[in-house]
Amino acid sequence: MAFTRPWVQFPPSPQREMSDSKNNSQELDPEIANLLGLDSNKSDNPDFFDLFADEAPEEEVQGDGLEIKEKFVEITKFEQDPKPYFNDKDYYKIALSGEGEISQKVHSLLSDFLKITDPKEKLTYRERFIVAYWQLAASIAGKCGKPLPVPKKMLLRFGVLLQTLINKDQRLMLSSVIEDNDTGEPIFYVDEWLSKIAAGEINPSVTDETKKSKVGKLARKINSALEKERGYNQSLSALMKNKASAIKDTEALILEKAASIRKHDRISKYENISAPYSTEQKSFLNEIQELSKKLLQYDKELSYTIENLENSLEKVKALEQKAKEEGAEEAAVDSQVLVEELMSLRQMIKMTIGRKGNHFPVLMQQYMKSHIKDIATRENVITILAEIEKIDPGLFKRTFKRQTNRIVPYTILLPSYGEVGVCWEPYEKFNRATGRGRIGIPIFSKELKNAIIYAMGDLRWQIAKETASYYWMEEGLTGRYYQWYTAKKMRGDVKEAFINDYFLWITKEADGMQKLDKEVRGIFWRNIPFPQELKDKLRNRGFFYNELYKKDMNIAMSDGY
Repeated sequence: MAFTRPWVQFPPSPQREMSDSKNNSQELDPEIANLLGLDSNKSDNPDFFDLFADEAPEEEVQGDGLEIKEKFVEITKFEQDPKPYFNDKDYYKIALSGEGEISQKVHSLLSDFLKITDPKEKLTYRERFIVAYWQLAASIAGKCGKPLPVPKKMLLRFGVLLQTLINKDQRLMLSSVIEDNDTGEPIFYVDEWLSKIAAGEINPSVTDETKKSKVGKLARKINSALEKERGYNQSLSALMKNKASAIKDTEALILEKAASIRKHDRISKYENISAPYSTEQKSFLNEIQELSKKLLQYDKELSYTIENLENSLEKVKALEQKAKEEGAEEAAVDSQVLVEELMSLRQMIKMTIGRKGNHFPVLMQQYMKSHIKDIATRENVITILAEIEKIDPGLFKRTFKRQTNRIVPYTILLPSYGEVGVCWEPYEKFNRATGRGRIGIPIFSKELKNAIIYAMGDLRWQIAKETASYYWMEEGLTGRYYQWYTAKKMRGDVKEAFINDYFLWITKEADGMQKLDKEVRGIFWRNIPFPQELKDKLRNRGFFYNELYKKDMNIAMSDGY
């Protein structure tokens, strides 16, 4: 039997809606507000969301500067002209230089590993080399606050320690991968990710176990306030675009109805005068009246949103200026944080590979695909994510305080031979409104699209579980799936089973191939819905789809459950 939470949710009142949109909900610390010359006084009656919304931690770094978008950018360029990354005869020497004794150890172990032919002895040197390699990578990671030499950068990005371990064509392919992130999407190679952490633009993955540079208490408060204000700013910007789009669509609809109203039949026996409005035209007049009311409401909401956005932008400017004065903007993390971050990335890599996979960290010819479309370049990943989102349009949608935004998680491209992608965290612990989660995608997987779909299934599960909180076995997507799973007396990891079913949902069921259990199909149909045009197509592909479609129609007619 399923148990539900003793909680009654009331619809928001129009007065409250107007108040929330008119007043900036991002209250500043009184100390900071005083510095900025702003009034920090609040009403004696606390707001519900002020009491129960997640609080940001005292220590917070700046936002990543990436805007909230409605969809992925369309990728038209997948390669660049090859760059001479691997032409330097001193590549290997530069990759190892400046890293102390660990460089000599790595060189010695790699040399022995490549020479030895006995399988047992080779396995021993392999394990010893893996440990030493990660010590070398950690040493290089600690220097990511400054520009790295190309060989060290390629080591972190693709695992290329010795360029002759891959053939000429493979070196040419890697040198054709587009180097810089011109897409504006939150997708990074490891060296880029560590540089973002070093600059303080992104929080470390394990913030409670790492040490930040020593900055004053006020500077930390300013950074925290700046992060929250930027998040609020992004939400307002998305809301403004939504309202403007709604106005445009409504205006077009009014014009369409008005054009129909102007078409009159002629009465020939009365000198061809225009006939009275038909029944349909009269209904159009009523619809125009209702649409006009909506248009005025949208316009009012847009005005309030623009006003709040302008106020928020002023706050951001003031906070940025104050951060500069207090030195908060220079509060970059120290090298130990970067080392800890690399260890977190190593854990992600282990998760993508699994216990029985290939954990060798260096890129070698026999493990690498021969075509650039088969590896996880930034451009390939964006293209595949866009394909998945077309099938699962709610994948990146997040609703917080009655505002829905599309939040794409940070995606880290890992130099790994992993089978699957993983979700490290569904969203930032202290910023559920606009904080991005973290996804790891192996660059050299067997099937790139499959690895990305598994990561999205992991993301879907974790977000649903976090949303349901203590009631994840009873409510929402995870609750319904868990109850089906236990009712069937299935064994194993329920999350893994869900991810496998999500994979079938995206790859098979979306094409009309019925591979899921009937109940699971119903759970996914309601909780991970396909876009309407795909539902319209599937209703003719089988009895079960048609039954689900009819249930949708009945629900729509009854205005909900």
